Amino acid sequence: MQNENINDTIRIAVIGLGYVGLPLARLFSTRFRTVGYDINKNRVDALKSGHDATLEVDDGLLRKAINEHGLKFTSDTDDIRECNFYVVAAPTPVDINHNPDLSPLIGASRTVGTVISKGDIAVYESTVYPGVTEEVCIPVIEEVSGLKLNTGFFAGYSPERVNPGDKQHTVENILKITSGSTPEAADLIDRVYNEVLENGTYRASSIKVAEAAKVIENSQRDINIAFVNELSKIFTLMGIDTLEVLDAAATKWNFIKMNPGLVGGHCISVDPYYLAQCAQRHGYNPEIILAGRRVNDGMGAYVANQTIKLMLKKGIQVLKSKIIIMGFTFKENCPDVRNTKIIDIYRALEEYNVDLTVYDPWASPEIVREVYGIEIVNRLPREKFDAAIVAVAHGEFRRHEVDMDALLNPVHVIYDVKGILPREIIDGRL
Repeated sequence: MQNENINDTIRIAVIGLGYVGLPLARLFSTRFRTVGYDINKNRVDALKSGHDATLEVDDGLLRKAINEHGLKFTSDTDDIRECNFYVVAAPTPVDINHNPDLSPLIGASRTVGTVISKGDIAVYESTVYPGVTEEVCIPVIEEVSGLKLNTGFFAGYSPERVNPGDKQHTVENILKITSGSTPEAADLIDRVYNEVLENGTYRASSIKVAEAAKVIENSQRDINIAFVNELSKIFTLMGIDTLEVLDAAATKWNFIKMNPGLVGGHCISVDPYYLAQCAQRHGYNPEIILAGRRVNDGMGAYVANQTIKLMLKKGIQVLKSKIIIMGFTFKENCPDVRNTKIIDIYRALEEYNVDLTVYDPWASPEIVREVYGIEIVNRLPREKFDAAIVAVAHGEFRRHEVDMDALLNPVHVIYDVKGILPREIIDGRL
């Protein structure tokens, strides 16, 4: 296939149409015949109508992909049977004990196994620890299809680098890692991705190297944030403003500046557990990785307790007090509530028997109710609060569109998790 026009010969199916799969399917459709598959029929129907509830793909761009590029969506495996390049973008969460949950990935592999034919390629994008593609996923495809790797079909790994809500680092303009189960498969996979990427690819020497590279990207960031979160706790005890310290330290040319904060979402707060379990399976107990996770997982309760302390210092009666949490998504300017750590603030405050309101103009109240069992509002209530926790740096909050004076009682507390409000109006921040 080296000398063939791959735009005519490659027919792509993207398995999983979430934050990773949909932007990828949209992009592939600009150069290849592409079908997006998802087991969630409601999600498929919404995409067919030209709307992406995750807001990762603009509705106009989505409709263009459908109407001009022929992008199709389906929840019927028969519709992807004629494809020959299967890209798996299934979620890889952790369970309640922080153990990797590979069941969505295994389910997607079974789907691929039912439709893959001799000579086809399966490429995985999901974040995993080294070895999962070849030791967990491929055996499932082999079992279901009856084909063998590198004789019946081929495989590869090209880890996603999606940053929800980020309209600058989108899939088309990031540099992407690719790999393959044979040199020839790696060549073809690399060619396919390069057809749609503006900044090209980095070809890893093996699937395991590519998997390892992905899982350490977010683990490194997690550890760095844990360090500054710990610094924030120390400097708060000393009466020193952490952000001012970081600004001063950042004047050194090789200082890596990161701000303290809550670490949620589907990547940074999850990937370290995949790496940790992999290390433990090989007989090594990772100390720094898990220590960073413990620090970051405890920050929600820390924010709640700091707010209560500030209220007590001002003589505000905590019992039955009214507290508003501003923001619930795991990060700013996107509706993604997966693994949000704002729920930890909420649960910790519940223990003080306070009256809680959560306001987020981006998050879906229905999804929050279904996933977390709490109520949130998309509009500011017309009542006064004793304390406000600005937990997410939504543009609305950065632009000071909320009148804090009108929102709060004369004696009040403002705790600014993200450091986005003027220093003179807040009582505490990380």
